[in-house]
Order: sequence, then C-alpha cells, then structure tokens
Amino acid sequence: MLNWLVDQILSGKEITFNQALALDKLEDDQLNELFLMALRITLYFHGNRVDLCSIINAKSGCCSENCAFCAQSVHYHTNIPAYPILSKEVVLKNAYEMESKGARRFSLVTSGKGVQGGDFEKVIDIYKILRQKTGLSLCASLGIIDYTKAWRLKEAGVSMYHHNIETSRSFYSEVCTTHTFEDRLETIRSARKAGLDICSGGIVGLGENWEQRVEMAFQLKELGVVSLPVNILTPIPGTPLWNKSAPEPMEILKTAAMFRMVLPRAIIRLCGGRESALRSLQSVAFMAGINGMLVGNYLTTTGREVEDDMQMLKDLKLEVTRPFKQDGQLQNCEE
Repeated sequence: MLNWLVDQILSGKEITFNQALALDKLEDDQLNELFLMALRITLYFHGNRVDLCSIINAKSGCCSENCAFCAQSVHYHTNIPAYPILSKEVVLKNAYEMESKGARRFSLVTSGKGVQGGDFEKVIDIYKILRQKTGLSLCASLGIIDYTKAWRLKEAGVSMYHHNIETSRSFYSEVCTTHTFEDRLETIRSARKAGLDICSGGIVGLGENWEQRVEMAFQLKELGVVSLPVNILTPIPGTPLWNKSAPEPMEILKTAAMFRMVLPRAIIRLCGGRESALRSLQSVAFMAGINGMLVGNYLTTTGREVEDDMQMLKDLKLEVTRPFKQDGQLQNCEE
C-alpha cells in the first residue's frame, strides 16, 4: 500500500483525506516503512537540504487571548517575563548571532492578538535595519494582521508571514475562545494577498485525534503554506494543559510523515517541544519527512544549543541551506 501511495504522490497526484486517515491504522512494525516512504518524498521534492530558522521573543507576556497552551496569556498565572518591544540593538545582536551559527531565516515574534500603533512602527523600523545589516531571509509573527500591515511588512523586507492555525477547525474551540479559527485564516489570506509566503502549522498533542490532525493538514494545504512548523505540546505550569502528556515519539514521527504526504512540496519544520517529546529520536525525524528546523530558543522555553543541532545534521550528512546573502555575495539558495 505504502509504495503505491508514494508512487502516486511522486507522479503528481494528491493523497486523499481517507488515505491520510488510513495511515493511523498502520501496525507498529510498519512505521519504519512509512518513515522511509516520507523520506523518498522529501528527497524527490527537496533534495538533501535542511532549512534552519530562528526567532526572537520581541514582545513577551500580557496577551489578551486565552490559548490553552500559552504561557503568555493574562488568563493564566505562569510567572513568565513580560516586556515591551525590544530595542533594535538587542534584536540585531541576536540576528547576527543566529546568522553566524547557520540560521537562514529570522523572525520577530510578538505576544498579543496583534501589534498596533507605535509598536508596529517600531517593528517596521527593526525589519528595515535587519534587511540592511544581515543576509537573513526575514519572517514575521505578529498575530492577527490585515492586508495593509502585511503590505507594509513586505515593503520593509519581510518575505514570509508566520501564523499558526494551531489545530483543526473542528477542535479549535477547545483551544481558544477569545478569537475564532476564521480570524486566523483571514490573517493568512491577507498576508498571501500582500505577496508574503505563508508559514503555518500547529501543535501536536493538544488533545486532538488523528482525524483532526489530518483535517489540519488539508486545511494547511488549501491555504498554500510553503512552511509547516510542527510543534509538540510543552505543558506549562499554570495553563489549562499543564497536566496533559505529550504524544509518544513514534506518534509524533507518524504525524510528521502524514504531513509530508499531504504537503509534499512544503518545508516541514521541527519546532518547539522537540527536545522533551522526541528525546533520543530527534534525528529520526529527518528520516520521516522533516526537512526544516527551528534552532535556538523558543518563546518562553529554552531550546537546544545550536552547535548540537548542527552536529546532528552533519552526522546525518544533511546539507544546511545557507543564508541568502553572505559577505555581500548572493548565495545559490532557493527563496
């Protein structure tokens, strides 16, 4: 079945919803075969390259929304640091560091439903400086935005907008009630209309079932995302999901392989929660459909040392896609 399914995808045909659902019925001894099939698809569409990105928590805490997994919500008591928009000097220093360590993309991430007024102008100024001073491809993750803001970000040098849908439409009300799933989709549509590429994914382990993960994958496919971040729930003390356990490593890898089959041309990016949830199997993810990774620290949790991730990729004989510009010279990289 799996060989036939992969041949179907490689020939340009799409996997169906029911075929993706059926992947959950595979026996444990069939999972390694599934991972190898996902690897075939990755190599066919993307070669042996891995895309690395990094983020900075540019505005922390005091978020008005009640996303059940989030440490930054004012609805929960999590004792995380809260601060306003970082200075351009602090952001630029961090960007330089991440670029020197091999990251290709860099994003400001801000807490809150959206960035307004003077804060948005500060963000625009920071992006203009990053465009001038670094060779990084610039991404933004500023919550809910409209077309006008998306266009201004593009003018400032941003090429990709990140806005996770988090989960499926059918499960979303279990995750957040202060804004709607449609609000998220509208932000993505506005960003695409402005000419920005879309990075959007979600969190595995919120309590969703397999069908809802498949539903999320097909929604992301419909939205035309070029980058799909796979986060795994990190239970934060004080949030409603504090007592929920993350899925088992093989379940996470099976989900990544399903994403690869549904979105063969997207970068499937391993992100937050990977260290604690995948444990010793992080490297296996790159044999199961993953071809991108968020390196460095996350928003409110600490990531692995970038040097350790780079060594892992070197051991796997994977090629890291370099920053677009280095020492004034354009690199031979796909944008």
